[in-house]
Amino acid sequence: MLDVTEEATVARYQPEARAAVDGILSRGAVPILVGGSGLYVSSVIYDFRFPGTDPVLRERLEAELAAQGPGMLYRRLLEVDPAAAKNIGASNGRRLVRALEVVALTGEPVSASLPEEPVLWRPSAIIGLSAPREELTARLDARVERMWSAGLVDEAAALIPLGLERGVTASRAIGYAQALAELRGDLTRAEAIAQTQQLTRRYARRQVSWFKRYPGIRWLPYDGDGLADGESLTDAAIAAAALDRL
Repeated sequence: MLDVTEEATVARYQPEARAAVDGILSRGAVPILVGGSGLYVSSVIYDFRFPGTDPVLRERLEAELAAQGPGMLYRRLLEVDPAAAKNIGASNGRRLVRALEVVALTGEPVSASLPEEPVLWRPSAIIGLSAPREELTARLDARVERMWSAGLVDEAAALIPLGLERGVTASRAIGYAQALAELRGDLTRAEAIAQTQQLTRRYARRQVSWFKRYPGIRWLPYDGDGLADGESLTDAAIAAAALDRL
């Protein structure tokens, strides 16, 4: 678990998640990884390797982000790695900083460190749950409304003394960023909810596009027989693995 002031990075997540997977396997149990961010999931199940970091370079890029916003970094990344810029988008400042850092450290596009045909790190059955776009959109919007009803703004307010506003990752997370803006008076509650819904829908579209590229993934309707009745995803994973052997 990270403090709200700590930065969440895939380079840190990968070894910690894999250690957890190995620990579960050593006990004779089946680990289930649920996600989430496509890159973070991929970093665990596929043989991805990530360049290190340079604190001085990172600090300079972060300062440029704070002073000029993500648009400038996005345009710079478009020039050196158009594919990465397209995948990241023009508003994700943290990932733009990391991509430019990797390019500067390696002299290669970010995509060069991600294999075109990834190799599994461990034998795995990969399951995707699908939903009609209209239904998914409605569920995402309702989820955001529940976040506000459940007290997200109060939660953000309670985290401010712990450093939420200084957090590189947490302060920019979808939901927290809008809750903080509401607390500052920059957004009304309706505007904060609407902005979070918009960003959540955009993020979900990127997730769907990312996971559709997975070779061998088995897509199941989220409300299909068995799953809707409470069948465990472990059973679904076993079924998918069996299908792969046919």
